[in-house]
Amino acid sequence: MSSSAQWIAAIFGALLLSTEAKADIHVTFIEGAPKDRFEIQNVGACTMREGIVTVDLENSNGALVFDVADGGAGLEVFQPFQIVQGQDALTSLPMVADGQTSVALEISALAPGQRVVFTIDVDDTVGTRSITVTDAEIAGATVSLAQGGIQSGIDKTAAFSANAVAALPVTTC
Repeated sequence: MSSSAQWIAAIFGALLLSTEAKADIHVTFIEGAPKDRFEIQNVGACTMREGIVTVDLENSNGALVFDVADGGAGLEVFQPFQIVQGQDALTSLPMVADGQTSVALEISALAPGQRVVFTIDVDDTVGTRSITVTDAEIAGATVSLAQGGIQSGIDKTAAFSANAVAALPVTTC
């Protein structure tokens, strides 16, 4: 190998080694009957520490709301907020009122591959099939992450795509 080829290989190798590891968070919405499901997963290479992940339905295409009580803002079937996986990653459980459009989860630590999963009923308030939410109806809803307090905080927001996934890049390890 020539000296210029060795030099190029050395620089390319250094660039690969300098890539920073991240703790990226993906939030997926899965329509279900009778419960809808949100999965918050660390798809990155390091642990995300101390952050508040907020799912906000306010700007969704379907004007979505959480339907957690009989006779409230939603229609027909209702389902309360319930953590089904990853409760140990949370510092506390949020209270969700009927008709509310956002829920904030305080995460103490979320290791690579780990998930926090919750079920709840989500209803469309403008469509013709209000008890069934399509991926396109959740598009526009957002997920945000706040880390580090008010002064030095890192705030990131991502919108759900038409395939019902929001991806948040997190800080480097």
